[in-house]
Amino acid sequence: MRIKVKIKEKKENETVIDTEFIRLDALLKLENLVMSGGEAKSVIQDGMIKYNGETCTMRGKKVYPGDTVEAFGQLYTVRAKS
Repeated sequence: MRIKVKIKEKKENETVIDTEFIRLDALLKLENLVMSGGEAKSVIQDGMIKYNGETCTMRGKKVYPGDTVEAFGQLYTVRAKS
């Protein structure tokens, strides 16, 4: 018996910031992935977020332009405002 499996591709998004960096929890709120800082803290501490391909549990992690954050099946690339 053969089983066909469809792999859902991650949706890629771009987050534009006008500062040197953005904190991981702030990025989640900016992209409306969480409703509050408390929810961001919980999601991050539960290991549901990947930073540059690796699980990150630090809510204050600084995310710089060029970094990627994966959350809820979506990939966010941070870019500096031109």
